[in-house]
Amino acid sequence: MNKEEEMKEVELNEMDQEKQPMTGETPTGTEKNGSVKVKVPEDTEVKFTGLSKEELMKVAGTTGWVRTRWILLILFWLGWVGMLAGAIVIIVQAPRCKPIPEMNWWNEGFLYQISDVNAFSENGLKGVEEKLDYLNQMKVKGLVLGPIHTVQADQSSTLELTSINPVFGSDSDLKTLLDRAHRKGISIVLDLTPNYEGVSAWFNNAATVAERLKEACVRWLHKGVDGIFLSDLREIVNTEAWTSIEAIFNETDGTKKTALMGSVTGLSVDEVSVLLNRSNVDLLLTGLPNPDESGAIQALTIQKLYSMHPQTSLGWSLSGRTFGSLASRTPAVPIRLFQTLLFTLPGTPVFNAGDEVGLKIGENPEALWELESQAEDGNATAKSVQEERTAVRDFFKSLSDLKGKERALLHGEFVSLHSSPSALAFLRFWDQSERFLIAINWGNAAVTMMLANSDLPAEARVRATTDAENLAMNSMVSIEKLELGSKQAVVLSYPYAG
Repeated sequence: MNKEEEMKEVELNEMDQEKQPMTGETPTGTEKNGSVKVKVPEDTEVKFTGLSKEELMKVAGTTGWVRTRWILLILFWLGWVGMLAGAIVIIVQAPRCKPIPEMNWWNEGFLYQISDVNAFSENGLKGVEEKLDYLNQMKVKGLVLGPIHTVQADQSSTLELTSINPVFGSDSDLKTLLDRAHRKGISIVLDLTPNYEGVSAWFNNAATVAERLKEACVRWLHKGVDGIFLSDLREIVNTEAWTSIEAIFNETDGTKKTALMGSVTGLSVDEVSVLLNRSNVDLLLTGLPNPDESGAIQALTIQKLYSMHPQTSLGWSLSGRTFGSLASRTPAVPIRLFQTLLFTLPGTPVFNAGDEVGLKIGENPEALWELESQAEDGNATAKSVQEERTAVRDFFKSLSDLKGKERALLHGEFVSLHSSPSALAFLRFWDQSERFLIAINWGNAAVTMMLANSDLPAEARVRATTDAENLAMNSMVSIEKLELGSKQAVVLSYPYAG
């Protein structure tokens, strides 16, 4: 064999070895170069057993781990004690919130008096129902309706306190009005003044109708009426029947409280105070303070009534069947000054129908509904009147909104800051709520009020104003020397400083 043949044989042998299985087994089928067969048990699971108990105990007992555990335990308790101490300090040092005083529905906003139901709307009680959406927009909390009972002037024999005069509507009309008003959150009070068209409200002898009044109160309250209103309260309070009439309103079944309201005129502050104590009425309208008097006397009147009686029983009204409308009072004062005063005093403001737009005596209340329509083209006077009444109504709505949502104006304390023959300024505040400063000048000349006080800030924000040119809404004005133009009013606010 030559050398060349030997080399080929070596190559063939090497190739045959590459084709041999790596397991060393003799191949029986197709040869697969480099294949390896490995058998893996199917049920084999890999389990992590970790350290045994003995091993853990051995490690845990070492000096390093014991020291670490003690350090962590001490840190935990120190942190817990620190948080507890911090919480106690915060609770002790934090100012305590003053509890909200008990309030009834007639203390949550203003009341709207509709003395002449047919003049307010030509459809009587049905017409009042049709205007509930409008009244709801004004944020009215209660309506004082009527009187709507049957009686001929100065004829006590014709008095029917338990029946509705057909010219105003029927029992079913009243029921429908009550149901819809209650759904809107508006309460209904009936004026049961007996001889409302005659010379004397009580026929010159209240005792003769006292028992009939008692029967009427029971009937109307059973029908769902929320309260009864009586004019010239002095006469009926002096009768023997008054105690039993008063007791009717003290009976409650846990539902909404019914109100006994009344009004008087021509009394001094002290006389009003005596009447309030004796009558125990829920709300009394007094015609005070009298805008015809100086600001100093008005401030004293308000302060006396506020200090002697809870403000929940104080009603403020300068209009109605006795006084007429706000816009008709003499001497003439811009309607928005009266609105500002009544809405910001401590108690319940009561307005007559039309006061929100400045209607005068003799003007048809239907003018209220004409504001939504456009004045005739070319009639500049009508357009001017419409624009002015719309502006007055918008101002009224802004004050009503403030009264309903600001705690300081709802049940806050009252402090007189300034009083002079023509001007008045006072503060309303409640606990940690926003403070309100009200300034009114019904004089013919501008006034500068010196209101420097350690509790007052340097500036306050304008929340409502009749002088938009000099005191723009939401602007910041100086309080130390507050300048107010002739026949102007402003409502300012500033935050609680702590």
